[in-house]
Amino acid sequence: MIDRLNHVAIAVPQLEAAIERYRDSLGAQVSPPTDLPEHGVRVAFIELINTRIELMEPLGDDSPIRRFLDANPDGGIHHLCYEVDDIETCGSRLAADGIRLLAGGIAKDGAHGRPVLFVHPKDTNGCLIELEEAPTNI
Repeated sequence: MIDRLNHVAIAVPQLEAAIERYRDSLGAQVSPPTDLPEHGVRVAFIELINTRIELMEPLGDDSPIRRFLDANPDGGIHHLCYEVDDIETCGSRLAADGIRLLAGGIAKDGAHGRPVLFVHPKDTNGCLIELEEAPTNI
């Protein structure tokens, strides 16, 4: 059901500082920041040969990333994102297997404009997993 790793997401307290570190110190190509109000985050992507790294900072006080940073003030790995062919089929199968999906299992458009679902970390060995629809014909 899951295919390739799409990205690893890192929550950061200051997005601009993280962008500068990855771009200037590590020599990475980093996208311009983008606000995603429906997810409560501001993001930038580091493009690597084999995957991407998503840098995320909270967008507003009620951002779910804010709670993560309250517990981890320096930031840290927040989630892994895997690609799936069909988000609805995937979500239905997981729910049928008793795996909890966040946000009521309703897919929202993610940073790449494709539907995403999040799987509860208590059902995936403590790791928050994002599933992104990325059919092979895209």
